[in-house]
Order: sequence, then C-alpha cells, then structure tokens
Amino acid sequence: MSNASAGTTVHVVVSPGNGVDVPSVLELVEPLPGLPGHVRYVLEPLEDGGVLFALRSLPSDDKDAPIRLFVVSPSVYFPDYSPTIDADALAWDAVAESTVVLVVVHPGRSDQDGPTANLLAPIVVDTRTGAAAQVVLDGDWPVRAPVG
Repeated sequence: MSNASAGTTVHVVVSPGNGVDVPSVLELVEPLPGLPGHVRYVLEPLEDGGVLFALRSLPSDDKDAPIRLFVVSPSVYFPDYSPTIDADALAWDAVAESTVVLVVVHPGRSDQDGPTANLLAPIVVDTRTGAAAQVVLDGDWPVRAPVG
C-alpha cells in the first residue's frame, strides 16, 4: 500500500513536453461502476515519465479489500484523443485548465491479447482538489482501444 498522503502530488503528462501536478489522493464523487464503496484512491506513478499509474483504493475499513486499476494519460498512446467533457456532468465547479483526463487500462490476458484502454469513459481529475469522476462520453469512442 502507498504511503502517499494528502498534500503530495504526482506529475501527469498532458501533451508532449507538457505536464501538470495532480494530487496523489483522489476522491471520486461516486464509485466506479462495479466497485461500490470505493471512492478514495491513491494515484501512484509506475514509471518516471508521468504516463502510467496504478490507482489504488484506500479501504474505508478492514473488511474492505483494496482495489488496483491501471490508468494512463492518453496523450502518449492516443495523441488524437480529445474528448469533449461536459462540465455540467462533473460534481464540482470544473475549469478546463484545471482538469486532467486519465483512462483505465486493461492489461490483457496474453501476448496476443495486449493492453486496451477505455476511451469511452475517462476519469476526469480536478488538479486543484483531487476530486474525480468517471464520465461516459458522447460519441463513438472505443471501450477497448489497443495500447501501444
């Protein structure tokens, strides 16, 4: 489990050559589908480039098993990915300049079944507060876009 605490940040690449610091503790405004009760997560870098992260839940009690998801900043793997996020879909006073998008990655089960990213439902993070929400986009974004 991470030793990250409130007040610490991690660097996330948002476009080639540009990055932003994001609070390492994220608070989802509502649980991700299929993961009831999990609303606090730690964003842990898995490499130094600011692209690949583990999103680990902070259990609310001893009976709550921790969850780990993999997320990436889509800018490196999907340079043409530019979703339109409806600010009204977010539970906070969102400002475009203060948000970053991460996408959940499924690692794949074999060499033939490589990692894929969910581009239809990104996680939007407020870089000022760590508030976060998964948003289902309008449009024809793939749920399993090949990564790599």
